[in-house]
Amino acid sequence: MTRNVPFPAVPGDRTAALQAALDATAAAGATLVLGAGVHETGGLRLPSRTRLELARGAVLRPHGDYDAYASTRVDVIAEASDRAVLVAHGAADVAISGEGEIEAPGPAFVAGELAAMGTHVPAALRPRVLVADGCTGLSITGVTIRQSPMWTLHLVRCRGVVVDGVAIDNDRRMPNTDGIVIDSCEDVRLSRLSIATADDGVVLKTSLGADGRPAGPCRRIRVADCRVESHSCALKIGTESHADVEDVVFEDCTVVDSNRGLGLFSRDGGRIRDVVFRRIRLDCHETPDGFWGSGEAVTVNVVDRRPGRPAGAIERVVFEDVSGAMEGAVNLVADGPAGIADVAFRRIRLAQRPGPLGSGLRYDMRPTRHDLAPAEGAEGRANAFVKDADGRVVGLVDYPDGLPALHASNVTGLVLDDVAFDRPDPLPAGWNPRALDIRTGEPRRW
Repeated sequence: MTRNVPFPAVPGDRTAALQAALDATAAAGATLVLGAGVHETGGLRLPSRTRLELARGAVLRPHGDYDAYASTRVDVIAEASDRAVLVAHGAADVAISGEGEIEAPGPAFVAGELAAMGTHVPAALRPRVLVADGCTGLSITGVTIRQSPMWTLHLVRCRGVVVDGVAIDNDRRMPNTDGIVIDSCEDVRLSRLSIATADDGVVLKTSLGADGRPAGPCRRIRVADCRVESHSCALKIGTESHADVEDVVFEDCTVVDSNRGLGLFSRDGGRIRDVVFRRIRLDCHETPDGFWGSGEAVTVNVVDRRPGRPAGAIERVVFEDVSGAMEGAVNLVADGPAGIADVAFRRIRLAQRPGPLGSGLRYDMRPTRHDLAPAEGAEGRANAFVKDADGRVVGLVDYPDGLPALHASNVTGLVLDDVAFDRPDPLPAGWNPRALDIRTGEPRRW
C-alpha cells in the first residue's frame, strides 16, 4: 500500500518546497497529497513514479508570469510556447489524481480584445498547463483544471495513457486553449471527461519534434463517455498532421453548445485512416469569424499548405448513430490531390436550423498556406485568420448554390446509409434547395 505524505497549504511561493517533495516522494514510492488551501507555484518537473494527489479543497495556483517557467522548458513548441507549468519528460508511472483543482493563470495572459472576431488577443508567450513527453504509464484522474492560458494537457510521444474523470473549464474567448492534445501517442484511453473551452476539446495530432522531424504516429486511441463544449472543434484530428493517425474510436460522447462537432483535417503529409465516430449527440452553433468553422456537425478536409510537403489522404472513416442539431452543414472537401476516400455515414439524424450570424452560409478551409505567415501589412493573426484587401477572411467560401445539409467535393467512395436531415420549410434565404450537394472533378483552390 502506498504511503501518503501530506503537504499543507502555506502562503507564498512554494515552488522549491513542492519540487523537493515531489522528488522525495517519487524516490520513496509514496504519494504527495496537497492539502486544502492554495499552493502557489512556478514550474514543476514530475519524475518517474510521481504520485501527486490534490485533495478536496486543494488549489494548485501557478504564477501568471512566463518567466516563472524558465526551468520547465519543453522540446515541442506550440504556437510560440516552449514552457509548461508541469513537465514530465521520459518518465514512467506518473499519476496525478484527486478532487482538487489547478487554477491556471489564463487571465494574466490576455493582451487585448478582438471584439469583431469574438476572441481575446492572447499574449505571445503563454505556458501550457501540463506537457508529458516520452512518458509511459501516465494516469490523470479526477482533477479539475481551470483557465488555461494555452493548451491544457499536451501529451507527446507517450504510451499507455489513461485520462479519466477530468474536468477542464477554460475561457471561451481565449484562443489556443485546447482541452486535451494527444500528440504522436499510442495506446491512449480518455473517458468520462468534461471539457469546456474556446479551442478544440479533444484533439489528436502529429507535430514536429525539436529536430524538425515528425514526432511519431498517433494510433490506438479510444475516447468515450465525454462531454465537450468547444468554440472550435469538439472532437478533432489535425491540423498538425506530419505523421500518420490511425486506429481511432470516438464513442458515446455528447457535444454541447459548440461550433464544429466532429472534424478531420489533413495538412502536413501524414495520413488519417481507420477512424470511427459512433453514438455521438451534437449541438453545433455558428461562431464569429475568429473561430474556424461555423456550426458544422462534421468537417473533413484535405489542403496542401506547405511547399514540397503535400497533405496526406483521409480514408476509411465511419460516422454512425450521430444525431442532434447544426446551424452549418456536414462538409467534406478534398482540395489536395491525396484526397478523401471511403467515408461512410450510417444512421444519421440531424436537424439543420438557421443561425443568428449567417456565418454558417460559408464553409471554412482554414488553416491554409495564407495562415502560416500572413503577408506583411495583412490584417490578422498567424495560425488564426488573415484578411484580404477587401476585408474578407481568407479561407471562408460561399457554398456554390447556397447552404446544403451535406456538401461533398472530390470525395470517392462516399456512402450514405439511412441519413436524414430535418430542414426548415420554407427554407431561409441563401439555402440550397437540395439537401445533398455532391460534386466531383472540382478544381483545386488552395
